[in-house]
Amino acid sequence: MNHLKQLIREIPDFPKPGITFYDITTLLKDKQGFRRTVDALQEHYRNASVDVVVGIEARGYFFAPAMAHALNAGFVPVRKPKKLPWEVKSVDYQLEYGTDQLEIHSDAVEPGQKVLIIDDVLATGGTASAVARLVELLGGTVAGLGFVIELSFLHGRDKLASYDVFSLLQY
Repeated sequence: MNHLKQLIREIPDFPKPGITFYDITTLLKDKQGFRRTVDALQEHYRNASVDVVVGIEARGYFFAPAMAHALNAGFVPVRKPKKLPWEVKSVDYQLEYGTDQLEIHSDAVEPGQKVLIIDDVLATGGTASAVARLVELLGGTVAGLGFVIELSFLHGRDKLASYDVFSLLQY
């Protein structure tokens, strides 16, 4: 996977001093890199019999629809408040400095469906954990959580210990 790391631009001190931002837009624009990324994620979940792939706003949307297509599954967006036009279920979750909220259509996941959650980065695990709670609130079963990048030093995987967590690249 080192060839994929070479396609990711590292931007020091963004969005604030001391933070390194891993910019995936350089990976996305590379047709072979993007294909390899989706193929590698899909390979891990090929036999998971996934019904629905949930993408987390916003960068999860780059990969989740492609994964849904590759796995012959539906795609469901999870969004920030007041962005979905139908009845929603919501969950609050902790951020480093405060709380935030995510929403999903109340009919987006049917009871018993196997759901794969996809996002670009696993950092502290708070967002991914909140989305897993939303899926379970609707009666779905979390088949796994897939990420392109995992910031291992933030220990986000610890919040997701009861799930199958897969990441392509670790920093």
